[in-house]
Amino acid sequence: MGGEERWCVVTGGRGFAAKHLVEMLIRYDMFFVRIADLGPSIQLDPAEEKGTLGQAFQSGRAQYVSADLCDKSQVLKAFQGSEVVFHMAAPDSSINNYELHHSVNVKGTNNVIDACIELKVKRLIYTSSPSVVFDGVHGIINGDESLPYPAKHNDSYSATKAEGEALVIKANGYNGLLTCCIRPSSIFGPGDKLLVPSLVTAARAGKLKFLIGDGNNMYDFTYVENVAHAHICAERALASEGTVAERAAGKAYFITNMEPIKFWEFVSLVLEGLGYERPKIKIPVFVVMPIAQLVERIYKLLAPYGMKVPQFTPSRMRLLSCSRTFNCSKANDRLGYTPVVPFQEGLRRTIESYSHLRAECQPKKSGPSKASVCLGRGKVSDILLWRDKKQTVTTIFILVAIYFNFVASGYTIISSVSKLLLLASVFLFVHGILPEKVLGYNVEKIPGSSFHLSEEMSRQGALSVASSWNSAVNSLKCLCKGNDWTLFLKVVFSLLILSFLGAISLQNLFIIGLPIAFVAFVVYEKKEEEIDRLVSEVFSFACKSKSEKVQ
Repeated sequence: MGGEERWCVVTGGRGFAAKHLVEMLIRYDMFFVRIADLGPSIQLDPAEEKGTLGQAFQSGRAQYVSADLCDKSQVLKAFQGSEVVFHMAAPDSSINNYELHHSVNVKGTNNVIDACIELKVKRLIYTSSPSVVFDGVHGIINGDESLPYPAKHNDSYSATKAEGEALVIKANGYNGLLTCCIRPSSIFGPGDKLLVPSLVTAARAGKLKFLIGDGNNMYDFTYVENVAHAHICAERALASEGTVAERAAGKAYFITNMEPIKFWEFVSLVLEGLGYERPKIKIPVFVVMPIAQLVERIYKLLAPYGMKVPQFTPSRMRLLSCSRTFNCSKANDRLGYTPVVPFQEGLRRTIESYSHLRAECQPKKSGPSKASVCLGRGKVSDILLWRDKKQTVTTIFILVAIYFNFVASGYTIISSVSKLLLLASVFLFVHGILPEKVLGYNVEKIPGSSFHLSEEMSRQGALSVASSWNSAVNSLKCLCKGNDWTLFLKVVFSLLILSFLGAISLQNLFIIGLPIAFVAFVVYEKKEEEIDRLVSEVFSFACKSKSEKVQ
C-alpha cells in the first residue's frame, strides 16, 4: 500500500465468511481493516492471536469498532475515513423472525447506504444470498442473474435479503458510490458454526439415518475462501477505471465453486469423513412437512420462554429437498471471479478442521437409560428396547398370534384366558407323551421344576407387594399434607391414564398399546435428552403462565 492508510470496513466482521475476508484483506495487504460488529469488544481465538489478525491488531493495521447497524450514528462513526465497505452483517438465517431480519437486512442496510453516501465512501459490496430468487417450491437448475425475485419467498430471511439487495443496487451511482451484490451459495469451510456442527449433532442424535425427498436434488456449495475471494474480485472490479467498473457496478452475482453435487451426497461425504454413517432411508417431503409445520408452531408459542430454534422447520425441509444450482458466468466475465480452492480440497480442509467432532470423540453416556430403569432392567427391558432382536421379534409374533386367535375373535377376557390355558394344557400334555426322539430329532422335555416357585422367589414376590403397598401409603400421606405438587401431578396423570386404558376394549388395547410399547420406549432411550428438555420447557412454560395469571 506504499505507506498510505486506505481503510475498509467489514460489517459483521466476526461472522463465518467475514472472518476469512478480513484475513485475506490483511494477507493481501490491500487495506487497513476496521471490523464492525455488535459486541462491545473483540475476543480473538488462540489461533487468531498468533496469526495474521493478531499481528494486524498489534501493528495497527486492524481495528475493532462496536456498531449496531440499526443505529445510524454508530454506523457513521464506524465508517469514518473509509474508502470501501463490505456489508456482510446478517442475523441467523435459521431463525424465521421477520422483525429481526427486517431490522438488520433492510433498516440496517439502509443506514449503511446512507452512511456511505454521507461520508463519500467510494465502493459498497453487499453480501446477499441466492435465496433471494428462491420461492421454496420450484427448484433452480443453473439459474442466472436474469431470474426475478419471486412473489413469495421461502422465509423472512430471504425476503428481507432481497429488499436489502434491491436498496444496494438502487444506490449505485448516487454521489459517486459504486455498489454490487454477491450471492454466495451454501458456504462451507473451517470455522463454520452452523452447517457441519448441525450435521454432526443430528448424526449423533440418530436423526441423519433419513434423507428428505428422493435424494437426487442438486446443489452448489461454495468453499469459504472462494467467497472471500469473490468479494475481493468485486472490489477490484469496482475500483478499476472505465468500462470494467461500469459493467461490474449496480449488479448482483451468483458465486459458487462451479462444481454442482447432489445435496445428500455432500452431506454423506461430510458425515463419512467424520466417521458417521451416511443417510440411507428416504422419506417423502409430503410426510415430513406437516410435522415440520407443527414444530414451527410450537416454537412460535414457546420461543418467548426460551425454546431453542428448531432445525426441523418447513423452510428448512424445502431447502433440503429442492435443487439449487447457479451459473457463475457473469461473475467470471465482469468480476474476473474463478474459484481459488477446488471443491474436493475445500471438503478435505473442512473435515480436517472438525477433527474434534469425529464419531470416536463422541462422549459416551454412562449408566443405564431411564427407559431401561423404568422397565426394570430385566427381560422385559431387553425385549421392549430391542436389545435382543431375536427375542423381540419372537415376542411380537407370539403377541400377534394371541391377538388373532383370542382377542380379534371377540371373546371376553375370561373366555380368552380359558382358551389360552386350554391350548397351553393341550400343548404340555402332547409334549409330555412324545418320545425323546421324533424322526431323528431330540425332543427336549420341560422339567417339572420350571413351574416350581422357590421359597426365595415367593419371598421376593411378597416383599415386592409389601414395598408397593408401603410406597402407596407414603404417597397418600404426602398428599394429605398438600405441599407436594409434583407428586400430586404424577398421581393425577397416572390415574387419568388408567381411566383412559380402562375405557379401551381389549382389542383396541392390543392394536394401539402394543405397537406404542415396542416403539415409545426405544425412541425415548435414543432421544432421552431431547425429550426431557422438551418436557422441561413445556413444564416451565406452564409454570410461567400460571404465575403470570396469579400476578
